[in-house]
Amino acid sequence: MSPHAAVLGSPIAHSLSPAIHRAAYDYLGLDWNYERVELRPEQFDRFVDGLDDSWRGLSVTMPLKEAAAGCGIPDADVLLTGVANTVVLGERRRVYNTDIAGLTDALTAAELSEVRVATLIGNGATARSALVALVRVGVQLVEVQGRDHRRLAAFRDWAEPMGVEVQPRTLGAPLDPASELLVSTVPSAALEPRLEQLEVEHCPALRGVFDVIYHPWPTPLAARAASADRVVVSGLDMLAHQARYQVRLMTGHDVPAEVLLSAVRAAAGVGVRS
Repeated sequence: MSPHAAVLGSPIAHSLSPAIHRAAYDYLGLDWNYERVELRPEQFDRFVDGLDDSWRGLSVTMPLKEAAAGCGIPDADVLLTGVANTVVLGERRRVYNTDIAGLTDALTAAELSEVRVATLIGNGATARSALVALVRVGVQLVEVQGRDHRRLAAFRDWAEPMGVEVQPRTLGAPLDPASELLVSTVPSAALEPRLEQLEVEHCPALRGVFDVIYHPWPTPLAARAASADRVVVSGLDMLAHQARYQVRLMTGHDVPAEVLLSAVRAAAGVGVRS
């Protein structure tokens, strides 16, 4: 029986992970299967526990990243963030957070890694990974925007030991004029009514916008940033870059980032990043 892998989440029909991983298998000459599985958090443990020996790994997306963190031996980034997006199956189940490396690599590829002040929209699972990535590229001050003041305070307390200054702000507040990078981790529907208030085009220091949402693309935020002549990074870039690490962990082999980026952009029907 051919080895199996899959992406789990809900909703999952729009996921482009199959296009990325199948492109990797083609490049490596591997006869592996990769599929989508619609799964809710309450179904996660039973599903994973029921897999047979043909299964090699799982990509995990929302709303399962926190459930995945507790299903195996965690890497250091899972321990740090409390979220996992990769499960490697074998004699001992192991869980990883490859989103952090994917975010970091996407920022570096876009020449947005030398930033000291950033704005982060959202304070959930993906935002935790984004904050760690920002710290690792040298960000020293992060304005974090959200709707729930208690969750913002908890996010600030969690981030404090990393040595980054976190300034909580209400979702949609105008960007700090010193902000060089905006990273959004929230659905477009939550942000679109507040785009006018963000004043992306009027932030003098802003070099780039990274919207981790990629369906549909371009998002209203990405379109607005592009029209203001800012560098725009898509969630497609993060998805492809983090998948490189997933493929390595599951198969033991490396695939060039360009192979995966080409596959995901073709699957999404978009061209090269703006």
